[in-house]
Amino acid sequence: MKKVKTQFVCSSCGAVSPKWIGKCTTCEAWNTYAEEKILPKQEKHRSWLLQDANPVMSEPILMSNIARLDVQRLVTYDREFNRVTGGGLVPGSITLIGGNPGIGKSTLLLQIAMGWKGKVLYISGEESAEQIKLRADRLGGNQQEIFIMAETNLEIILQETQKLGPSLVIVDSIQTVFSSMQDSIPGSISQVRECTTMWQRFAKETNIPVIIIGHINKEGAIAGPKVLEHIVDTVLQFEGDRHHVFRLLRTLKNRFGSTDELGIYEMQQNGLNVVNNPSKLLLNPSEKPLSGNAVGATLEGLRPLMIEIQALVSTAVYGTPQRSTTGFDLRRLHMLLAVLEKRCGLFFGQSDVFLNIAGGIKVTDPAIDMAVLTALISSQEEIPVPASSCFAGEVGLSGEIRSVNRLEQRILEAERLGFDEIFISKYHRQKIDFKPQKIKIKHIGNIHELYEKAFV
Repeated sequence: MKKVKTQFVCSSCGAVSPKWIGKCTTCEAWNTYAEEKILPKQEKHRSWLLQDANPVMSEPILMSNIARLDVQRLVTYDREFNRVTGGGLVPGSITLIGGNPGIGKSTLLLQIAMGWKGKVLYISGEESAEQIKLRADRLGGNQQEIFIMAETNLEIILQETQKLGPSLVIVDSIQTVFSSMQDSIPGSISQVRECTTMWQRFAKETNIPVIIIGHINKEGAIAGPKVLEHIVDTVLQFEGDRHHVFRLLRTLKNRFGSTDELGIYEMQQNGLNVVNNPSKLLLNPSEKPLSGNAVGATLEGLRPLMIEIQALVSTAVYGTPQRSTTGFDLRRLHMLLAVLEKRCGLFFGQSDVFLNIAGGIKVTDPAIDMAVLTALISSQEEIPVPASSCFAGEVGLSGEIRSVNRLEQRILEAERLGFDEIFISKYHRQKIDFKPQKIKIKHIGNIHELYEKAFV
């Protein structure tokens, strides 16, 4: 009996090693090597589409002689999905969607399938056809041209897909599908890589768009080898907190469009609903101004958003001060507190500091630094910030207020929502091309001016 040979493959970069090592010598990631079997070459290169076809010889072509391809995108009923994909799905493309368990990936794709014009094949390796039917009845929608296939064998799936001839294929999920050409369990590195490669070849040769769902690991990255994201054309990340109603669909990679777009949904009983005005929903109007609340103008992709920052500064009862954030970088909060103590003379060493971005949204835009400082000062001094004021500015280590990009979009969004004044940096180099009609622009140079103009 021939001895089965094995090798170890890095799940992060795909590097191969004859033995297990703790740290990858290529990408320097720790504990990413997994064992897989080495199959004979004749089994590795079998194809389901071109088993009997003669090999085609490729020749180099002069670029100027290549005809321009006018791609017609396939537009879905979902406006937010069209936004993040750059206008719709490209024929023959393969799209990967990742997200936490229970966040709503299957619900989103089932809604897209029920709004699709044409045959849709929904392949489920996790749920039965009856379970998907129950969800579809709850969501409501057209089910006449949706075909459900509860199967995990890739070769069987591809044969049935060829017979059906759908205009869209959805795979839920790629970690449950396995190929009989690979002698390993479903979800392993070799299986995920092989199955994704076969789906890519299917999409390119049939010109049918394919959407696959990918699980994520505890670090938040898509499970499987890192080359999985290089194989596909588009990578989307579905984010959100299950305790909040908002869901965010981000573009991490897009060969056919921009990666600066963001889709926002609201989870309701009847499924995921498109949010037409996210800024208005993220702001919670109160009867009277409260200390510790400030509104910041941020950008998610190319979309301006007005978000509410809530800060709570209280005496540390248990001796050791606590620092806690929700939706904001904790290390950046430590930096902003140090700037306030050093440059403004406000001391937080004996106080607990809690910071929350309302609505369950995670923000990394440095333009909300001034709003965070305002909320902290407001809670420390017990002085409410006027509800008609908003802020857009980055804070430097010397206490200066730095300018931010796409300031005009932020000002227009604040004016549209009815704010009376917006605080920005006076060091903004580019002139504002328009003159706001209702909102007043106040220029701030440093945190001392911020304290004087916002609280005095």
